[in-house]
Amino acid sequence: FAAAGERLRYTLLLLLLHSTDSFYVPGVAPINFHRNDPVEIKAVKLTSSRTQLPYEYYSLPFCQPTKITYKAENLGEVLRGDRIVNTPFQVSMNVEKKCEVLCNFPNKPVTLTVEQSKLMAERIREDYYVHLIADNLPVATRLEFYSNREEEEKKKEKDVQFEHGYRLGFMDGNKFYLHNHLSFILYYHREDVEENQEHTYRVVRFEVIPQSIKLEDLKADEKSMCTLPEATGSAPQEIDPSKENQLLFTYSVHWEESDIKWASRWDTYLTMSDVQIHWFSIINSVVVVFFLSGILSMIIIRTLRKDIANYNKEDDIEDTMEESGWKLVHGDVFRPPQYPMILSSLLGSGIQLFCMILIVIFVAMLGMLSPSSRGALMTTACFLFMFMGVFGGFFAGRLYRTLKGHRWKKGAFCTATLYPGVVFGICFVLNCFIWGKHSSGAVPFPTMVALLCMWFGISLPLVYLGYYFGFRKQPYDNPVRTNQIPRQIPEQRWYMNKFVGILMAGILPFGAMFIELFFIFSAIWENQFYYLFGFLFLVFIILVVSCSQISIVMVYFQLCAEDYRWWWRTFLVSGGSAFYVLIYAVFYFVNKLDIVEFIPSLLYFGYTALMVLSFWLLTGTIGFYAAYMFVRKIYAAVKID
Repeated sequence: FAAAGERLRYTLLLLLLHSTDSFYVPGVAPINFHRNDPVEIKAVKLTSSRTQLPYEYYSLPFCQPTKITYKAENLGEVLRGDRIVNTPFQVSMNVEKKCEVLCNFPNKPVTLTVEQSKLMAERIREDYYVHLIADNLPVATRLEFYSNREEEEKKKEKDVQFEHGYRLGFMDGNKFYLHNHLSFILYYHREDVEENQEHTYRVVRFEVIPQSIKLEDLKADEKSMCTLPEATGSAPQEIDPSKENQLLFTYSVHWEESDIKWASRWDTYLTMSDVQIHWFSIINSVVVVFFLSGILSMIIIRTLRKDIANYNKEDDIEDTMEESGWKLVHGDVFRPPQYPMILSSLLGSGIQLFCMILIVIFVAMLGMLSPSSRGALMTTACFLFMFMGVFGGFFAGRLYRTLKGHRWKKGAFCTATLYPGVVFGICFVLNCFIWGKHSSGAVPFPTMVALLCMWFGISLPLVYLGYYFGFRKQPYDNPVRTNQIPRQIPEQRWYMNKFVGILMAGILPFGAMFIELFFIFSAIWENQFYYLFGFLFLVFIILVVSCSQISIVMVYFQLCAEDYRWWWRTFLVSGGSAFYVLIYAVFYFVNKLDIVEFIPSLLYFGYTALMVLSFWLLTGTIGFYAAYMFVRKIYAAVKID
């Protein structure tokens, strides 16, 4: 199921290939290899879940090719910290290599200086992983373990899981050991060809077995060949950070034929998490949320029908008005709130986020933003947010006019700069710290200038355009008139407090998506792939429904308590699930991550703050518009003199 979108994309691609002889999309169409054709091994970056700081491959003293060539990257790859570069590994299709020395020094090992040895030992201590790719497939390390069955069945059935990349090294006590020998295992699928034609092959899996082998045990000759020692008789290659170290970087290549087809080659990487638990958790969340939403809907509908029926009775009106309070505030319920410009600006940014997230998830669900297209998801999200500014400006402008606003130019500027300005400011401060660490995760200055040009050259004019047409359009038609003198608000009960409302309103939406939140956090902070966009789309729809219904319930209780100040309160309370996201992020940081240093912690909580802010705007906007439609509907249904 996780790779169904990838297969759909591949099927569409085949149709295009058959219809157009010269059609080719780089990174999307399969590459056919013949025997002895070179298969280029490229490096992506070094990552660690302990530091959250990616580094370039050649930031460590690895063997370098004669000419270093970096791949042209898209915006998403730059923001992710990917720096794809060529490596000196010489791999040919279906050609075995037992053991070869990587650097061009047959009888001269690589010497690491004291500074390089310290850096290498520090990266090993920080548990860094090295990420390589072959034919756009990431390298994976196999983890084999026996399932919990009876002893005689353990030898027959064995579960295999993979982790992304390979560990740079390992520690034993206070000693550091480097994985200096890589055993590549590449799987190929033999394509069917006509008679008297040469077979073509496609790479379908890329595995590595990292080993640490001492210099003396690697017997290198003048032809850059080496001999691997027996598994029981080799000593690991130690890195002493207090002195110079001599070592050899070596590798071997093994090819195996596989029945896996090219369209299914990402299945291994997309099923690294426990999908069965994911299924049960999602189904449980869906059932619970729909059940609770149904109960809330029945309560609201039955109560409202009774209230409206009583209000519309022509006799005994005074007694009816004493029974319930939401009709009593009809003359004040549409009174404009304080700071209408800021409220409409925040709601406009929320509309922008909603449109962007909906389109991104839907397109990704169709398989068009697969992990094979590195950075495509983030690039698409950035550009969509810019272009969705026209919708955010339209809704913000119309609401601002409905709230009796007059300064539309200032309101449009506030909509275009308030939320993006906060995001850019926090990211700029965090980027300064990343720059100080010389990490590849730092956004380069030209990219930052390009983002500013996109903001002021695309997003801001589109927001102004949408705001202009939204402000010129007729304001929302409120069913009742507003009194000139505000009604006095009675003293409220303790459970009508804003913070209590946030706690109550946030439980249901958070319960709908906290399982997905775990997988999303794992993808972001632990370098995992996230590809279950079908589940995510379903959860997003449930999130919209639950936010809308809980917002309607909360605004109904507030109006029954004769408190007509619902504009800001609904927006704040509807985003209550963002508070639980923040609590969960703290829990995830304490229990799942092994971050102890200041800058990685600052990065985690800085980016988490942006996620919480964005989620609050999203859910608050959904709840606000649901409550606004509900309030207009109920006051239009009663007879008011």
